Amino acid sequence: MSFGTAVSTCLKKYGTFSGRAKRSEFWFFYLFTVLVSGIPAGIGAGLVASGGSGGTSSVGAVIYGIAIVISLAFVIPTLAVGCRRLHDRGQSGWWQLLLLVPCANIVLIIFWAMAGKDGENAYG
Repeated sequence: MSFGTAVSTCLKKYGTFSGRAKRSEFWFFYLFTVLVSGIPAGIGAGLVASGGSGGTSSVGAVIYGIAIVISLAFVIPTLAVGCRRLHDRGQSGWWQLLLLVPCANIVLIIFWAMAGKDGENAYG
């Protein structure tokens, strides 16, 4: 699956937690969210932290605020594609609760990185 196809598929399945997602779909969408929200957040935070003259801090705060809004818009599709990725492995989407536990979320990243199981499973 190409980068553009993965992003469009995830955005079309915005709140779809059922079904399966291949590794490429998951990781390309994850990369997209980092590029679209993470980079502007870093730039905005850098401008705010620099505290330069001429309104640099204000511009940075606006950029950072926009990045936060974009990040919030991607919460549901990111959780949905993560759930579908776990389904491809034959695991429940509830494993994503490990994101809330420091250090234990490494287990979830390993699950996301592992190859999916061929054939039918309980999730499709």
